[in-house]
Amino acid sequence: MPRFDDGGRVAGTEVRELNAPGPWQAPTGPIRSRVAFAAAHVVPQVGAENVPGAPAVVDWDATLAYRHQIWRYGLGVADAMDTAQRGMGLDWAATQELVRRSAAEAASVGGAIACGAGTDQLDPARVAGWQRGDTAALDAVVDAYCEQVRVVQGAGAQVIVMASRALAKVARSAEDYARVYDAVLAEADQPVVLHWLGTMFDPALAGYWGSDSVETATATFLDVIRAHQDKVDGVKVSLLDAQHEVGLRRSLAALDGSRVRLYTGDDFNYPELITGDSQGYSDALLGIFAAIYPAASTALQAFDANEPAQGHAILASTEKLGRHIFAAPTYYYKTGVAFLSWLNGFQDGFQLVGGLHSGRSLAHLVTLARLADDCGMLLDPDLAAVRLRALLTTNGVDS
Repeated sequence: MPRFDDGGRVAGTEVRELNAPGPWQAPTGPIRSRVAFAAAHVVPQVGAENVPGAPAVVDWDATLAYRHQIWRYGLGVADAMDTAQRGMGLDWAATQELVRRSAAEAASVGGAIACGAGTDQLDPARVAGWQRGDTAALDAVVDAYCEQVRVVQGAGAQVIVMASRALAKVARSAEDYARVYDAVLAEADQPVVLHWLGTMFDPALAGYWGSDSVETATATFLDVIRAHQDKVDGVKVSLLDAQHEVGLRRSLAALDGSRVRLYTGDDFNYPELITGDSQGYSDALLGIFAAIYPAASTALQAFDANEPAQGHAILASTEKLGRHIFAAPTYYYKTGVAFLSWLNGFQDGFQLVGGLHSGRSLAHLVTLARLADDCGMLLDPDLAAVRLRALLTTNGVDS
């Protein structure tokens, strides 16, 4: 493998014999110690016009086969999320089809499925012209959310209420967020997951919950949960702040009434958060689990067997890979998930809809392959070597 200097020039070559895959094993029964979802990506048709700005053309066979791998390892699938390129290439028409197809496949094997409901069918040009506090605009956000909630529920999937760029644009106060979420949660026919996505994943979500102060925003978030606790299964928090997550987890545990889970969305600190401490642990709804699902499953099985040190050690062995895939600019992490999927033979081409596979440099991808090899996540080393060599040759590097 080549090594690159800070200027992107080849600075040397490492001769490496790729490792065998890790000792990963599918469970023989349901995983019980934690609830865990892997937020899966979509695979494009390799010859289609999946270029920036074009409607997504999805390879449904490969996309759904990947989800079956996740279910086979005992994890749930979180679909139609940011990992599936919501707001970054996957349009609403393709999203609806993804939700319906994935939910039907989940039902066929008894797999857990939860899907994102947002407001991305709204015309961005229309949203750009909205003024903060516009009541008609807030009503439009509610209508868009409710339309998507009905699609997800109609497909038979659990609803994940995603953070809305349109709401972030028009909301003037915490009261505006409360008004919108009151209406959306009234539409839900079963408990939902509330998703709080940080600006490192989507800069358009600055000031979500009505404040740039995380402390103030968290107070509003908790108020919404308290007002609708019977409608909230859990919250997915993607702020990459382990200390904040632990504090929120303890606040949720202190609520009277039905339990509200904390699904970690922290793709940096997931080993310690899922392992937990004497006061509790986080469940998981993670994009990184779509890349490392065999290791994640094996770790959770160790927790099931009351071997927390082993479970933590397995997750920790993948942490460097996770931190690299989700390195800044974090919103391009999808490129790394698809790259590892391609190296492992789950898609024919290294592509993403919207041309997003161009979101990372060759040097980044080579380091990713090296880190995946270090933790046993190259599931077919011979194929990975062939594909990595082809990528290097195509990009003008002598492997």
